[in-house]
Amino acid sequence: MIMPIVAYGHPTLRKKAEVIDKDYPDLQQFIADMFETMYASNGVGLAAPQVNRSIRLFVIDATPYAEDFPGETNLKRVFINPRVVEERGEEWSFNEGCLSIPDIREDVLRKTELRIQYYDEQFNYHDEVISGVLARVMQHEYDHLEGVLFVDRINPLRKIMLKRKLTDITKGLVKTDYRMIFPLAKKR
Repeated sequence: MIMPIVAYGHPTLRKKAEVIDKDYPDLQQFIADMFETMYASNGVGLAAPQVNRSIRLFVIDATPYAEDFPGETNLKRVFINPRVVEERGEEWSFNEGCLSIPDIREDVLRKTELRIQYYDEQFNYHDEVISGVLARVMQHEYDHLEGVLFVDRINPLRKIMLKRKLTDITKGLVKTDYRMIFPLAKKR
């Protein structure tokens, strides 16, 4: 099932997401719905808060970057209750976008490598060091679980310049190819 994505300004996007256990209701179906929603929206990552569930889960499929970043492997994954233990390496700039913030893309600085602990969809525990574009996508999605959006990581002056566009998004004054929930949209 393709779920609607919540837009910038929605309160769920600012909450710190809750830990879940393997008995979370309909977990496998929810994961399948997350992937289906992400693909239908042309995303490479999707966090549960973006579909209005404040739980510590995100999915990624960074396969679209495989050609630009040769050597990257295992690009499709599920992360349950992830915890970033360490971010290290040089910061590098990458132009990021977000399904919850349509039509805005900005350069964001992030570290090149991270150590992350998480459970996969079968609740197998992992403790890994990840680098490159996969680490970039994971950091972006992990931020969603912490109530942080990529626009929080850009230059404050640039964010001020985007204020009108961000306000328009909250009001639903933006066109997307996927269903969204806008926090301040007027009922028609």
